[in-house]
Amino acid sequence: MMPNQIVGVGILIAILGLGGYLASQQVLTEKVETLNVTSPLKTKAPEKDKKEMSTHYNKLTAFEASVILDKGTERPNTGEYNDTVESGVYVCRQCNAKLYRSNDKFEAHCGWPSFDDEIAGAVKRKIDADGYRVEILCNNCDGHLGHVFEGEQKTEKNIRHCVNSVSLRFFPEGTEPPEMIVLTK
Repeated sequence: MMPNQIVGVGILIAILGLGGYLASQQVLTEKVETLNVTSPLKTKAPEKDKKEMSTHYNKLTAFEASVILDKGTERPNTGEYNDTVESGVYVCRQCNAKLYRSNDKFEAHCGWPSFDDEIAGAVKRKIDADGYRVEILCNNCDGHLGHVFEGEQKTEKNIRHCVNSVSLRFFPEGTEPPEMIVLTK
């Protein structure tokens, strides 16, 4: 084979390979849509899995609801409390329950506010839908906060609550958060 022929064959193989890849992606997309499964690249929860926003709790924006109610995640390094170092308390954006104290916040370099302790009884844990992470929720309203990780050796307590800023509201020391909204069941 001549060098020009070798290059031509190489280009043909690359084109055929790309065509096959694109065709397989189209088939995969069609199968995902047929099965009514959410693609990992989509950020919206399927309509049937969406929770209704309670009119008794604080009103949430569409983005806040997508994280707190539909268990979404804000992009790393974009949350308003990622770099907050003031003294104060962090409360649940949905129900005003006190969740974390600023003295338990630390810089984990993960892109989200991190805490190595919660206010006693404020946060509950449950195995995430992915089956291996542990989701953290507000114990009062079940609002999604983020995930908890153990064994990373980032603090002496060896635990990291990785929390979405959008799930929280911060009240500096000396200001009192609004009263917690408790629904009777």
